[in-house]
Amino acid sequence: MSDQAPDILAAAGGTPAAPTTTLPESDMGSFAEDGSYIPRPIVDNDLGSLSLDDAYAQSMVDVEDGQIVEGTVVKVDRDEVLLDIGYKSEGVIPAKELSIRNDVDPNEIVSLGDAVEALVLQKEDKEGRLVLSKKRAQYERAWGTIEKIKEEEGVVSGPVIEVVKGGLILDIGLRGFLPASLVELRRVRDLQPYVGRSLEAKIIELDKNRNNVVLSRRAWLEETQKEQREDFLANLKPGEVRKGVVSSVVNFGAFVDLGGMDGLVHVSELSWKHVDHPGSVVAVGDEVTVQVLEVDLDRERISLSLKATQQDPWQEFASNHRVGELVYGRVTKLVPFGAFVQVGDGIEGLVHISEMSAHHVDLPEQVVTPGEELWVKIIDLDLQRRRISLSIKQAAEGGVVAAEYQEHFGEHAFDDDGNYIGPSTEAQEAWAEYYAEFGEGEGDGDGNGAEPATDDAVPAEGEAEGGGEAAE
Repeated sequence: MSDQAPDILAAAGGTPAAPTTTLPESDMGSFAEDGSYIPRPIVDNDLGSLSLDDAYAQSMVDVEDGQIVEGTVVKVDRDEVLLDIGYKSEGVIPAKELSIRNDVDPNEIVSLGDAVEALVLQKEDKEGRLVLSKKRAQYERAWGTIEKIKEEEGVVSGPVIEVVKGGLILDIGLRGFLPASLVELRRVRDLQPYVGRSLEAKIIELDKNRNNVVLSRRAWLEETQKEQREDFLANLKPGEVRKGVVSSVVNFGAFVDLGGMDGLVHVSELSWKHVDHPGSVVAVGDEVTVQVLEVDLDRERISLSLKATQQDPWQEFASNHRVGELVYGRVTKLVPFGAFVQVGDGIEGLVHISEMSAHHVDLPEQVVTPGEELWVKIIDLDLQRRRISLSIKQAAEGGVVAAEYQEHFGEHAFDDDGNYIGPSTEAQEAWAEYYAEFGEGEGDGDGNGAEPATDDAVPAEGEAEGGGEAAE
């Protein structure tokens, strides 16, 4: 029999037993000294004088519009998130109020059980729901931090989340706008590669009323690279020839990365020829050799020249030609006072209307047309002013053909003085034998002793263009 048996018997009127103490509590309650059962307490009555309704009301969180509250995520849907903040009902965070990023999946922002801060937008909407905003709470918290960083001239950092018209949007706790002109030390045309990258920038403008935060990465780069730039500029001297890579092409020229800083090659310094657009001369990524024209230490600007490292075509032309030579050219443009003829790579000369023909000419188009190729004679060469005067009229009278054309037609086509005499053919050799035997007084049936015309219509000395008798 157990130790409890005597007490039970006594309680039932059996033989009395010796008095016992209260039994220890168990999951089923306990017994008093007299053997009566004492149930285990389930809930303590700690309400005091409060009614149950009052106690329930006191346990609820009291919220106001604009207040920042904290809660736990209890549900994540495609278009909203439910947040338990201890209010009489869960708060609803619409998907658009979850993040400063547009069109995001709520599951990418929060998860079940996350502790989240939110700002009360509306205690009760038309459906009686508590409407909250996570991004507004984030904005309020971030704004105070941003203002402090601005006052201390500090730096903010955040990922690029969007490309917009004119620049980038950075997530710095709120949407910070980084203009395209302030992304790098030079303007960047393609901003798409920056999406997803984390950038550091200085705050240059704040306006809370307009929700406006303007950033400058260029200011941060200038500050961090100032010492390096100063050293680079100090060691760069005008006249130096450097190698570099074209980093960007703009309407007014091209920027070249010299390995420490970018210098500008103005469109006028890209080529000795006329350039309609820099893109026709260089492209991004091209390796080029440039000459330093000017270094502006105060403005930290470098002026470069690409054409200075190339031979001046005018100097080359002047070195290889002289007044009185015949050159072959192409008519490029007609003007009221004559025609321009291209006689070399990037070299144009003017045939004045008075030098177009032996007879009077009223309009240049009466003699030549654009695109026409013909022989002209150099009658004046002014290298300093970069001007060449040409003559079609005098070319028709013959002359010494420029050396490059002699090589093209073959040395046998010119006499010792450089005058064109045409190629040696079997027919010409036959005529030469005939003249040697019978003399030049004899000839064909008409009594003419002239050689047959050749296919090359190059005027010889004393011969009119297009034919005529050769001078004796």
